[in-house]
Amino acid sequence: MREKGKLRRALQAAFPHTIPIFAGFCFLGLTYGIYMRVSGFEFWYPMLMSLLIFAGSVEFITVNMLLGAFHPLQALAITLMVNARHLFYGLSMLDRYRGNGPKDIYLIYGMCDESFSINYAAEIPEDVDKGWFLFFVTLLNHFYWVLGATLGGLSGSLLHFNLEGLEFVMTAMFVVIFLEQWRKEKEHTSALAGLGVSLLCLAVFGADHFILPAMAVMLGVLTLLRKRLEKGGGVKCR
Repeated sequence: MREKGKLRRALQAAFPHTIPIFAGFCFLGLTYGIYMRVSGFEFWYPMLMSLLIFAGSVEFITVNMLLGAFHPLQALAITLMVNARHLFYGLSMLDRYRGNGPKDIYLIYGMCDESFSINYAAEIPEDVDKGWFLFFVTLLNHFYWVLGATLGGLSGSLLHFNLEGLEFVMTAMFVVIFLEQWRKEKEHTSALAGLGVSLLCLAVFGADHFILPAMAVMLGVLTLLRKRLEKGGGVKCR
């Protein structure tokens, strides 16, 4: 009973943080499922791919890979390039994910942009188990993506409307997460550093190539500023 109570408290604490992700993932997952369906795949393709791959950008790219000639090395290279930012996510979460036992395996597998944003910044209540909180955030986000992709796959052959611009829902969601984190921070050094580095790398490397350099520079800057940020309350890593 005590273990069930711990799980329930962690789930109840995690769920509100994932509500914006639910809206974004359902819309974008629906788009992906419909895209797969109209490309000639049965509904179980997007369902299984969203469950096993769980990397939205790669899943969209995989559609063309499956329709074209099979080039395993090219597929590997593209996947590594598209998801290379997760290297920086992983480094940032070393302290956060340490000591959670077997749950760490799923936390590492299920890390995505949205789960990283929540698990890194969330203030976990004192009476909630940290490991289970992180686990349920990851599990709920994973479930939302699978749900959206499956519904899209099932309804793809029935719906016919213009989906152009629907992917902007994820951009809007990250803006909301950023503003919420800005509101919680006592000082905004990390946020301003992130914006400054991103704009600088965008100007230097261009829109198609700025993400990885920006992530690398941000990691270095935040590492140098870590003690100052922790002392000032700008970074919370319970």
